[in-house]
Amino acid sequence: MATSPPDPVPAWVDRVGYPFVSRFVALPSGRLHYVDEGSGEPILFVHGTPTWSYEWRHLIRALSPGRRCVAPDLLGFGLSDRPQGVAYSPEAHAAVLAAFVERLELGRFTLVVHDFGGPIGLPLCLDRPERVRRLVLVNTWMWPLDDDPALRRKARLASSALGRALYRRWNASLRLIMPHAYGDRRKLTPWIHRQYLAPFPAPDDRERVLWALARALLGSSAYYADLWRRREQLRGRPVLIIWGLRDPAFGPLALGRWVELFGPAARVVQLAAAGHWPHEEAPEAVQQALVAFLGAA
Repeated sequence: MATSPPDPVPAWVDRVGYPFVSRFVALPSGRLHYVDEGSGEPILFVHGTPTWSYEWRHLIRALSPGRRCVAPDLLGFGLSDRPQGVAYSPEAHAAVLAAFVERLELGRFTLVVHDFGGPIGLPLCLDRPERVRRLVLVNTWMWPLDDDPALRRKARLASSALGRALYRRWNASLRLIMPHAYGDRRKLTPWIHRQYLAPFPAPDDRERVLWALARALLGSSAYYADLWRRREQLRGRPVLIIWGLRDPAFGPLALGRWVELFGPAARVVQLAAAGHWPHEEAPEAVQQALVAFLGAA
């Protein structure tokens, strides 16, 4: 069962904005760090790249008084272990996340996914639909990206030898891509940016963990195609879609694909001024939408 960590939280962690108790669970692939705040019906938050559970801090603080908020750091991210010799593909992350959910015995839960959290977290619903009571989708996807010419060009660059060098030497996903993905770059303050930069000071780690997912944008297309083939399994439960419309990667076209899948049964909140991380840029609006959704669904 999960235990509290024997070692202290690193000094760089923002203990004001992220005051939660750090917990760890040992899995065959490595030790995962997570927060588990509040009590009641569980909500599982699944982050993407290049972030960690810190991105959910506003929602955890808002919802934990009445709900159990569980937010793991994916293997290699945040405060989780970063073992060598393991895969950091979305397929591998999905398997580790499934083992984490089983270990915590969450029962039925609300699933909240963002970015790569979609292809990593949504298999929890596809494989065992009965355990996911509600879905919340935040600027994410679950289909091959080959049919989007602009995104395909960016993915090809990211997965190239030049992309590898940019990730290793310049920490491209955090120093170049992340600021560009904000609707208002001023919302990514130096203090917040530091919380995401700090876990990846080493070039080898940036290549092994972050560049692995950059390569997977196109390299895991068969995996995404299989997920999308099973998309009907996502229907039949309340769905909330929260979308930052200034996301340069997953914009209105990606939103439209989800809306087409779920139809009028889905609640859709569009945030015109927000980019890829609406819960960072417009936390109060996202909180209000989620609170209303949980109270009604």
